[in-house]
Amino acid sequence: MRAIVINCTLKPSPQPSNTEALAHVVIQQLEGHGVGTELVRAVDLDIKPGVESDMGGGDDWPAVRERLLAAEILVIASPTWLGRPSSVAQRVLERMDAMLSETDDQGRPVAYNRVAGVVVTGNEDGAHHVISEIHGALGDIGYTAPGQAWTYWHLGPGSGPDYLDDQRGHDFAEKSARYMAANLVGTARALAVTPLGPPPG
Repeated sequence: MRAIVINCTLKPSPQPSNTEALAHVVIQQLEGHGVGTELVRAVDLDIKPGVESDMGGGDDWPAVRERLLAAEILVIASPTWLGRPSSVAQRVLERMDAMLSETDDQGRPVAYNRVAGVVVTGNEDGAHHVISEIHGALGDIGYTAPGQAWTYWHLGPGSGPDYLDDQRGHDFAEKSARYMAANLVGTARALAVTPLGPPPG
């Protein structure tokens, strides 16, 4: 079983990313369940705007899409900005929109029988809103979201320290990450045994 984690921080490498730091907690948990993982920092890539699987002209999205379809588990990790997912997360979701009309060799949407979770960081309120927006979009595309397939960290509204700079709240975020990983793996294994498919007829 494989998982891909897409970090939608606004910070290009090699800048430290609070979102990536929390995503690594989830990665560690997934690997503890025997899942192979890979991490993509989307801002480092040339992901063209659009809603097609390949926008041409050096677009890096087709290679990311190929890795998405090779994984049973997808995690979108985003910081909170103005109470919303980052612009990079929105770009990733817009590119995934093309998957709505793509089917596998059995006529199922290509995202079927894959599961998705969300990681959110930020020192302003809005984590649950960001989780809901991303999960809602991934559900439209065809991903299955188990219960509590998320973890987040923030210290309330307004400015404040970052995840990497303050240990407060880490216990909650790490406990949520354990539940998240277990629920993602359990649901992915269940779908492998009893896959979803379009109704007959």
